[in-house]
Amino acid sequence: MRITDIIKRHKPAFSLEFFPPKSDEETAQLFQTLNDVRHLNPAFVSVTYGAGGGTRDRTLQIVEQAKSKIGLESAAHLTCVGHSRSDLTEILDELAHSGVENVVALRGDPPKGEPRFTPNPNGFRYASELTAFIRESYPLCIAVAGYPEGHIESPDKESDWAHLEQKVRAGADLIITQLFFENSHFFAFERHMRERGVSVPIIPGIMPITNYQQILRFTRMCGASIPERVVSDLEAIQHDPESVHRYGIELATKQCRDLLAHGVPGIHFYTLNKSRATQEILSNLNQ
Repeated sequence: MRITDIIKRHKPAFSLEFFPPKSDEETAQLFQTLNDVRHLNPAFVSVTYGAGGGTRDRTLQIVEQAKSKIGLESAAHLTCVGHSRSDLTEILDELAHSGVENVVALRGDPPKGEPRFTPNPNGFRYASELTAFIRESYPLCIAVAGYPEGHIESPDKESDWAHLEQKVRAGADLIITQLFFENSHFFAFERHMRERGVSVPIIPGIMPITNYQQILRFTRMCGASIPERVVSDLEAIQHDPESVHRYGIELATKQCRDLLAHGVPGIHFYTLNKSRATQEILSNLNQ
């Protein structure tokens, strides 16, 4: 089922994002995690590509089996990195043949060690071009990424949000945002996009903090900010993993409650391939 149809039925729609593991053992562990979250009845799960698109086969395997064998509606991430148009056609044909109805169209991050993105000579430079390519030939539901604080490579937020509008005009059906820790960033972003005439659903992305050093790395990579009060709180407990976990769950729960009170259509959780934090947050929200 298309995500846009699902979120009309699930109010709110909770979704989970996973990344493809690097080994057969980790793949087996991930499938166990996917089975474990079935009882949460997620609206859908999405599976990323590794940096540079190097995990294509595992991404497709997980997405296809999550849908066909586990019964979870799935969305495959698809990037411009390293792919020609013929490569992309092959992937999209496989997804369509397997019954997957949803993709997340991204430009993608450059491979490790490369300072900037270089498009394939026969591929695409921007997610908007990839989105238009998919929309032209495939009846898929297309999600694209939005950045409440602006993309790290963009000179300013307004420029980045103008590019996001182009992705929607090219055929995107919904927007899933990058992680953020201040809801005011999301509300300003959402308001700006609506003022630009963008009417597709905008789903906020939430990453529960479960490891202090890890979240510092992630935010540096994606350009998201952490409030000073949160940094101060975490510094005081960073050597107590369970305290960090509890703090992160409480913070994410507060964020989600506020977002839901403002009428967001759903929340997309960045799980880091672990289900405990998401399960605890959803349990809190149901209390």
